[in-house]
Amino acid sequence: MSGLIKSVRVLSRNSSYLRAVAIRPLTVIANKHKNYDQPPVTSSSVFAPLSQMRFYSPEVIRTKPTEEEIKQRVLKVCASYDKVTADKLTLDSHFINDLGLDSLDHVEVIMAMEDEFGFEIPDGDAEKLLKPADIVRYVADREDIYE
Repeated sequence: MSGLIKSVRVLSRNSSYLRAVAIRPLTVIANKHKNYDQPPVTSSSVFAPLSQMRFYSPEVIRTKPTEEEIKQRVLKVCASYDKVTADKLTLDSHFINDLGLDSLDHVEVIMAMEDEFGFEIPDGDAEKLLKPADIVRYVADREDIYE
């Protein structure tokens, strides 16, 4: 019994011999059952039905908005703000003088614009955006729609 254990221990230490002995019979059996009527399977024939595709994130493939689309989106965001009355809202309406918003309301409108267009507007620039037309111009410059 100890001789058998010693032999198994020696074989397990010499793993390359064990691999060769175990793999050779499997290879012989596979070659015996091989169908020679069919063409050999190559890596190119296995992957031939697959086509190469390149996937991009939406940031890369999105088209630039037109100025009219930007105007509509800005007016939609302004109209959805609860303190803005839709009948007074135009592109040239001043947020504070014409629409009666205070500075906190102005900040909330700017934050809503950031959410709508997906980028942050720095505080220095936000202070200059006093009309929807100013926001349209800022977003158009940021999106680089002017050629």
